[in-house]
Amino acid sequence: MTTIEVDTRGETCPVPLVECRKALRKAKPGDEVIVTGTHPASKKEIPMACESMGLEIIGIDEESDEWKIRIKR
Repeated sequence: MTTIEVDTRGETCPVPLVECRKALRKAKPGDEVIVTGTHPASKKEIPMACESMGLEIIGIDEESDEWKIRIKR
């Protein structure tokens, strides 16, 4: 299993979602993609997009105005 980290802090839509999708395309089944960001709308949009693609959201962690979404490919 490989972990792919995507840092989108300071970016607004659609950049976090686009970068997340790029990482998911590179990931192999079983890999974990971790997206870090600060844009509030992306924190909602990324999990919805992943679920529509049939991917598992392992967790969403928040610390002050920063979030991390962990996705299982």
